[in-house]
Amino acid sequence: MDSKDNLVIFDTTLRDGEQSPGASMTKDEKVRIAKALEKLRVDVIEAGFAISSQGDFAAIQAIANSITESRICSLSRAIRADIERAAEALKGANAGRIHTFIATSPIHMKYKLQMQPDQVLEQAVDAVKIARGLIDDVEFSLEDASRTEFDFMCRITEAAINAGARTINLPDTVGYSDPEEYGAMLERLINTVPNADKAIFSVHCHNDLGLAVANSLSAVKAGARQVECTINGLGERAGNASLEELVMAIRTRRDIFPVQTQIDTSHIVPTSRLVSSITGFPVQPNKAIVGANAFAHESGIHQDGILKFRETYEIMKAEDVGWSTNKLSLGKLSGRAAFAARLEELGISFDSKEAFNQAFVRFKDLADKKREIFDEDLQALVSDVQMGAEDEAITVVDLEVLSKTGQLPTAKISILYKDREHSSEAEGDGAVDAIFKAIEKLVKSETNLQLYSVNAVTQGTDSQGEVTVRLEKQGRIINGQGADTDILVASAKAYVNALTLMRNPGGLHPQLGGV
Repeated sequence: MDSKDNLVIFDTTLRDGEQSPGASMTKDEKVRIAKALEKLRVDVIEAGFAISSQGDFAAIQAIANSITESRICSLSRAIRADIERAAEALKGANAGRIHTFIATSPIHMKYKLQMQPDQVLEQAVDAVKIARGLIDDVEFSLEDASRTEFDFMCRITEAAINAGARTINLPDTVGYSDPEEYGAMLERLINTVPNADKAIFSVHCHNDLGLAVANSLSAVKAGARQVECTINGLGERAGNASLEELVMAIRTRRDIFPVQTQIDTSHIVPTSRLVSSITGFPVQPNKAIVGANAFAHESGIHQDGILKFRETYEIMKAEDVGWSTNKLSLGKLSGRAAFAARLEELGISFDSKEAFNQAFVRFKDLADKKREIFDEDLQALVSDVQMGAEDEAITVVDLEVLSKTGQLPTAKISILYKDREHSSEAEGDGAVDAIFKAIEKLVKSETNLQLYSVNAVTQGTDSQGEVTVRLEKQGRIINGQGADTDILVASAKAYVNALTLMRNPGGLHPQLGGV
C-alpha cells in the first residue's frame, strides 16, 4: 500500500447532488453534511455554485469558515463574475479551490454556447488565469468531455495546464461513455498532452446508463488520480458515481487498483443516512454498501457458509463501513449534557440556546414514545427543529384523524403561520389524503403532489416514520420531510415542510448546470 498513489476523493453531493430535482438543502443542512464529509476524510468538498444564488454563496461561505480538514471548492462557469464570486465565498477557507468549466463537445459548442472552438479555448484559458490570480488551486473541466473531439481535447487541456490549472477534469456529463472507451480516452490524453505531468487528471461520471462507477474505476486504472462522486450516488437525472461504491471497490480490490484513499470508511453508513434524511431521497434496500440488505443473507446455503467462514459470501465487513457503529446512544433518562455531547459527536450545532432547548424538549418527548433513541432519530429530530426556525415556516400544532371502515376518513388540523393559528377540516379517500386536503384548504398552494413515500428511520415497531412529500408548481420541484412515531403526524409535517420551502426560496438556486 505504501507504494500506491493517493486517489483524491472529490465529493460533489452539495453541488451536483443538490441538482437532483427536489434535493435542495438549507445552509444549515449543507454545513451538517459538510461536517460529516470532513469526518469521512473526503479530500475535496464541492460546496456549491457561488454565483447561482445568495443562498448558495452563504452556504459555501459558512462551510469554508467551519471546515478545516477538507479542501473547500466552489464551481464557476468560465466567466469573470462567476470566478470572482467563488473566490469571495472561499475567503475563509483553510484550503480553497475554484472549479471552472466550459463545454467542449461539438454539440454543446454549436447549440448551447454558439461559439467556435478557438473562442472556447480562449475563454477557458482566460478563466483559468483569472482564477489563478485569486487562488492557488484551480481545477478546469471540459464539460461533455466524453463527446469532445480528441484533438481539441488535447489542445484545451495543454492550454489550461499552461494557464495554471492544477487539476484537469474530464466529465462524462451525460453518462454516454462505456468503461473500455472512457479509460482508453483518458490514457491516450495523458500520453499525448506534453505537459500532462503538471496536473492531476480527474473524472466526473454520470449514471445515465448505470456505468458511472465502472467508468470511474476504468479511468483510475488508466491514470486518473481524482474521482468526483456523491454520497448515495445522488445527482441530477440518474445521479453520479457513488462515493461508497468507488471507495469500497478500491479498498476491497487492492490487488487490481494502483491507488489508495484516505477515507475513514467507518463513517460511510452514517453519512449515507444523514444525506438521505436531509434530501428525502431514500436509499433502496439492495443498494451496494449502504442499502439495508447489503449484508443480509436469506438463502440457507449462504447463511450456512457465513456461519462457517464469513468470507464465503461476504467480501467486506459490515462494521468496516459503519453498520455496527449505530448503537443505542440515548434514552429517556439522558440529560442535557449527554444530549449535547452526542449532537457534537454527530457534528450538529445550533445557532442559539433557544434552538438547542427546543431540540432537547423534542428529544424528551420522543424518548417517552420510543424506548431506544438512535443517531438517525436525532438527525430527523434536528431537521424538524431547524425547519421550524426557517423564515415563513408553517408548523403543525394539532392533528386529529378519524378513519373507520366504510366511511370517508376525516382530518382536522391546526397549523401555525406567522404567529397565527389556523384550523380546517376535510374528508379524503384515505387518512393522508384527508390531511393534505385539510392543509390545502388553508394554504391554497396550487401545487401538484408528485411523490409520497414512507420509510422507517430505525428498526422496531416504535420506529419513527420518515415521510417524504414531493410537490411541483410551475416547474419548480420541492421535497419536504417529516418524522414522527405517528405516520399521519409525519405526513402532515412533511407536507407543510414542502410548503415552507416552496414559499421561502432563499436557499435555492436555479439550475445553471455544470459538469
